[in-house]
Amino acid sequence: MNIRPSSRRSPRLRRLALAVGLMLAAAGMGTAQAASAPDPVKPRTTGSVEHTGPVPGGYASWKDLLLDQQKMVRAADRITAALPGDGGGYAGLVAAPESRELRVYWKGRPPKAIDDLVGRLRREVAISVLPARYSARELEGEANRLIRANRDLITSIEPLQDGSGLNATTASAGATRTAIPGAAVPVSVEPGVRPKVASRWDDSPPWWGGSVWGTPSPACTTGFAVTYQGVSKMLSSAHCASVGQTAADPTGQVIGTVTHGNASRDVLLIGTSAGSQVFNNPVNSVATEFNNAVIGTTSSVVGQYVCTSGGFSGTNCTIRITAVNVTINVGWLIQGTVRAEQQSFTNAAGGGDSGGPVEVTNPSNTNQVYAAGIITATDYGTQVPCTGYRPTGRVCTWRIFYSPWSNATTAFPGITLP
Repeated sequence: MNIRPSSRRSPRLRRLALAVGLMLAAAGMGTAQAASAPDPVKPRTTGSVEHTGPVPGGYASWKDLLLDQQKMVRAADRITAALPGDGGGYAGLVAAPESRELRVYWKGRPPKAIDDLVGRLRREVAISVLPARYSARELEGEANRLIRANRDLITSIEPLQDGSGLNATTASAGATRTAIPGAAVPVSVEPGVRPKVASRWDDSPPWWGGSVWGTPSPACTTGFAVTYQGVSKMLSSAHCASVGQTAADPTGQVIGTVTHGNASRDVLLIGTSAGSQVFNNPVNSVATEFNNAVIGTTSSVVGQYVCTSGGFSGTNCTIRITAVNVTINVGWLIQGTVRAEQQSFTNAAGGGDSGGPVEVTNPSNTNQVYAAGIITATDYGTQVPCTGYRPTGRVCTWRIFYSPWSNATTAFPGITLP
């Protein structure tokens, strides 16, 4: 959660000490321990957004894995686009680059049109079609019913992509229950999950994604420049502000007015001049900033690797999607979110990062990214040391929830990248 305005010459981190001081005075968080700020000029250079650490599945490089992942996600998009209106027996999808295959789960026999499409797609991607006990539609309906009937117990719930049932979470670390009362399908219960809605510091027009903003105190991060109803907007999280409020960066420079919001999908729009770039930095080096062009959007598929770019945490990668279509209970219900986990159990996102970009690196040009969604919530049951800027009291986690691009299109039909 972050906030901060800037002059045309300054980057998101300009006047860092002043911005942090304002934020701490408002939030009562104590003394900040911050990395040194970079040169106060909005970064015009690009850089490579790269995953680090061992590459899964025996791939020679992350680039090779991401190329296979890209093929799988594109194939998944074509399959879901071809589903019948009610979804039929479709249960879910899992991208498994470490096994070099896309897995499609289906209740009953897929219709001929799906069989034929899968046959054509197999020329480019290995695809396994596997049996499922329940369809996605059946599981979604039961998940919605259960979380509304058990708000005191369930903190999140999602359909399993293999169609075998549901996975629910509860905040109680000592919970041993393996079922939810009255469930019509099998439900596993994971204890200790506590979703909690979760800045770069001195940006300037045209505003980029990944910079800090608030109303007026630094609270959240900008997501992606978009166009809605023919007007330039900036996408961020609905829990950060209300429609009609004025968004500003930490130096007090006005970004614009919040014009649209949707709490159940946790997305809002700020009316402003926005540029189709996002801030990034080398992982674990927030003092070095660069920008990356956003060249398109991507859907979110279980098994897919993504990166985050929060205003406080900076850029973190090697974060893998573990569930989609997750409903989380943060005092109100947020639907359609994605659950993702940092594979080394280090920071994925934290306080101040809400609304910030979730992105996928273009494997053909790592200076470019695709928009996957925006950071929504962190799981307080998975706390780890923060990266980036670390004011006292800030919490970061290795498990996060984010609102995918599909939440933006659901809330704001016709929304596009510039």
